[in-house]
Amino acid sequence: MATEVLDCTGMRCPQPVLKVATKSASMKSGDLLEVLGDCPTFERDLRAWCQRTNKTLLSVVDEGGPHRAQIQF
Repeated sequence: MATEVLDCTGMRCPQPVLKVATKSASMKSGDLLEVLGDCPTFERDLRAWCQRTNKTLLSVVDEGGPHRAQIQF
C-alpha cells in the first residue's frame, strides 16, 4: 500500500478532479491518495467523483489552509 500526494492548490474546478482522475490510473487497490486543494467546490467535487468511481473518501480536513483529502483506492 503506497501513499501519494497530489497538490492541486491554485487550481479551479474542474482541474483538481481531472488531476485526481488522471492520477487514479496509476493507483493500485489499497493505495491512498492525499489531495491538497483550495477551490471553493473542492470537497463537493471530490465526494461526487469518489461516489461515481466507487472510491472511498476517507477524510477532508480544513486546517485554515488548503483542504486536505484522503482517497483510498
